[in-house]
Amino acid sequence: MRYKLSLEKRKKDGEIIIENVPIRIAVNHNGQRITLSTGYRIDAKAWDEKGQVVLQGYHNKQKEPYNIINSKLALQKSFLDNFSLKHQIERLEIDLEKLKVDFAEEFSRKKNVKHQEVEQELSFFELYDLFVKERGKQNDWMQPTYTKFKSLKKHLVNFDKKLHLDKLDEEKLTDLVEYLRKEGKMKNTTIKKQLGFLKWFLKWAVEKNHTNNNAYQGFKPKLKTADKQVIYLSSAELDLVRNYKIPESKQYLERVRDVFLFCCYTSLRYSDVYKLQKHDIKKGKIEIVTQKTTDKLSIKLNSKAIELIDKYKEFHFKDEKALPVISNQRMNDYLKELCELAQINEPVTAIDFVGNRRIENTYPKYSLVGTHTGRRTFICNALLNGMPAHAVMKITGHSDYKAMQPYIDIVSKDVDNMVDKYINF
Repeated sequence: MRYKLSLEKRKKDGEIIIENVPIRIAVNHNGQRITLSTGYRIDAKAWDEKGQVVLQGYHNKQKEPYNIINSKLALQKSFLDNFSLKHQIERLEIDLEKLKVDFAEEFSRKKNVKHQEVEQELSFFELYDLFVKERGKQNDWMQPTYTKFKSLKKHLVNFDKKLHLDKLDEEKLTDLVEYLRKEGKMKNTTIKKQLGFLKWFLKWAVEKNHTNNNAYQGFKPKLKTADKQVIYLSSAELDLVRNYKIPESKQYLERVRDVFLFCCYTSLRYSDVYKLQKHDIKKGKIEIVTQKTTDKLSIKLNSKAIELIDKYKEFHFKDEKALPVISNQRMNDYLKELCELAQINEPVTAIDFVGNRRIENTYPKYSLVGTHTGRRTFICNALLNGMPAHAVMKITGHSDYKAMQPYIDIVSKDVDNMVDKYINF
């Protein structure tokens, strides 16, 4: 079944009518054709024939704005898509006359439209909230993602309470970047992330026909950034943590160390090791669906990882968890404490940019260690030991080489060191 939205072609006194023209939907199936009435009219100059939408900035005779009309048309198209899909799945023959009746019942409008109350256009921030609610539910967002979008909304409100989708052009976006830098006191890397979240919302708004403004697509401000710093433990540093004798007064660090080492041996994120249950481990393998990306992973456990699982086999944790995982924040704090005691104190210099201003800060390595360091430690050491990148990606669930590039760069630097050490002849 195929369909297309277009303006009715009708003449008056030999001339094509171009004002207040009905929007029709032509449906074709197996050589049959019907025409459905959308219930909306628009001037010909306001109609985008290729995009099958009302052009930005226009409204009809009833003062209904373009984005409201387009939203209603999108619902009608969705109805037709679902009708066709249902018949395909259930292997039913499509009855166009029944479709015509069902469509009319679903979308009939009163004849005296001009006396109806005009539906109010949703504001920028009402649409933003709708986006967060819809995409959050569809993509099963975790709380950190909601928190990021909540933070962005706060910055946008402070920037301009009267933001409008149609007016968010390149100049306005440039002003936003300047605001985030000066008033928000953000580093360039943080600004890039904020723009990424904003563009996600703007792309949705275009797809949902709330606006035709796609200025965001070509907006790519020059924001200086340094190479991403990957904090991981080398094989020698991992030995220091593994072999450190924990004092009697700090025995709470033992379980933290065990969970961290398990992440280092398996590449699991904190969210996945937190949810890991005893029944997820079968015949020396972990079989899970990741919390963040919903990837289905099968990871073979090495002997050290199996020892850790066996260590807690007889313990009964809440929800049949396989390991004694505490909250992310507490674990981060304790990991820093553990690594400081184990003397993971190599100076690490972090480089950031605020505008064109370069900022350098040096920290002891233990202060930068967190739960995600375990996953990075697995990836870096696996690559350094010669495991092919595609094999590492199979274990970690990375879908493309772009995400792996920072880790591959580390291996490249190590190769340079090997040249200096071994090829000196």
